[in-house]
Amino acid sequence: MEVKSRHHLRSDEVREIDAALEDTLGVELDADTYELVELEDSEFDIVLVDGEPTVFYTDDEPFLTVQGANAYPPTKRVVTVDAGAVSFVSDGADVMRPGIVEASDDIESGDLVAIAEETHGKVLAIGRAKTDGDEMVGDSGKVVESVHFVGDDLYEFVV
Repeated sequence: MEVKSRHHLRSDEVREIDAALEDTLGVELDADTYELVELEDSEFDIVLVDGEPTVFYTDDEPFLTVQGANAYPPTKRVVTVDAGAVSFVSDGADVMRPGIVEASDDIESGDLVAIAEETHGKVLAIGRAKTDGDEMVGDSGKVVESVHFVGDDLYEFVV
């Protein structure tokens, strides 16, 4: 991933990010600097929060990266998977119904969600919901499409 441009965000842009993350994830970032990094050949742009890749944009929507979700644990839009799903989700696999033990009721089809493991609550991936949260637990079917996961290019990104 190559950097195309990089600049500090204005205070109104910072307020928009903070408001969006608080509304969608119940997260309040406590930071001094916000820097937008636009990338070549990537569908994502990254926001460095105090120098760390904490937020990314996909489809003009700000959301926490895996690192960001582990630094600022979300209270909304969380899908929790069992131990059997951890290795698959960590490798970028889409999330299947049988692996889900719990999903937030506030999730609607099309929402970005944080995918966490049940033992320690660590976020393993970010995905796009294919169904509402109250319909995620069950016996069969793909319910979350992986967007960003532990070990992918975005996760490994360093400035």
